[in-house]
Amino acid sequence: MSAPERIPPRSVTPVDTAADAAAAELLARGELTVRGRIREASNAALFCTVALDGREADCVYKPVAGERPLWDFPDGTLAGREVAAYEVSEATGWGLVPPTVLRDGPYGEGMCQLWIDVTAEAELLALVDAEGPEPGWKAIGLADVGEGRTALLVHADDERLRRLAVLDAVINNADRKGGHLLPTTGGRLYGIDHGVTFNVEDKLRTLLWGWAGEPLTAEAVGVLKGLRGALDTGLGARLAELITAAEIDATRARVDALLASGRHPEPGGEWPAIPWPPV
Repeated sequence: MSAPERIPPRSVTPVDTAADAAAAELLARGELTVRGRIREASNAALFCTVALDGREADCVYKPVAGERPLWDFPDGTLAGREVAAYEVSEATGWGLVPPTVLRDGPYGEGMCQLWIDVTAEAELLALVDAEGPEPGWKAIGLADVGEGRTALLVHADDERLRRLAVLDAVINNADRKGGHLLPTTGGRLYGIDHGVTFNVEDKLRTLLWGWAGEPLTAEAVGVLKGLRGALDTGLGARLAELITAAEIDATRARVDALLASGRHPEPGGEWPAIPWPPV
C-alpha cells in the first residue's frame, strides 16, 4: 500500500437553499412510485421516483414497517431520526444531509430522501503503510488487514468532512461509515443513513476522528451558537415531532459541551469508537 494522492485545498460549495427547499416539497407532496429494493440495506429501503407538477426525482423510501427493532434505540423510529438529522443539518446552514421528509407511502409512513448521484473523485478514505498521515490527510487509527498485518486508516483533511464531524457530534451518530459519504459533481458532500442517532447515551462511532481534540473552527463555533438558540425555538419544535424530549435535551447538552470545550470530541472508551464494518 502506497501513500494516497494528496488532497488539494478545496473551497466548500455554497448550499443552494432554494433548490433544497424545492426538493423537500417534491418529496413531501409528490406521487411516490416504487421502482425496486436496495438489497444491501439492513432495513427495508426502496428505490423510488417522486413526481409533482411536471417535476420528477429519484429518492429512497424507508417505511417504518420495514424497520428492525434495536435494543439500544428503543424509542421512536429510524425514519424519525433520519428526518431529525436533516432538520439539524438544515439549521446549521451546511446542507450536509440530502432533503429528507417523513410522509405516507405505499407501505405506510416512512422516511423519503432525495437520491444523490455520486461522482468519482480523489479518495476520502485510504489505508497506508506508514506511521503517520501524509500532508492533506488525518489519521483515524490502525486497521487489521489480515495475516497479522495492520495499516493506518486515514481520511482526507477536507473542510466538508470536518463540518460533518461536527454535525455527527451534535446528533450523536453511532454509525458514520465510509459508504455513508456521498461526494457530488457539484462539489457538495452529503452524509446519509442517520437512523441510529440522537441517543441520550454517548454512542458516537465514526471514521472522522482525525480532528479529535483539536480546536473547533471559528465557523463551527458560530454555527453551534446559532444551533443552540434554534433548539430552544423552531428547531426544537420540529424535533419534538420526530424524537423524544429526553433526546432533544441530550442534543442541547452535547451542543453546550462542544461550546464549553471549544474542541472536537475524543473517543470516550466506553463504546467502540469506529463502526464495523468501517465501509
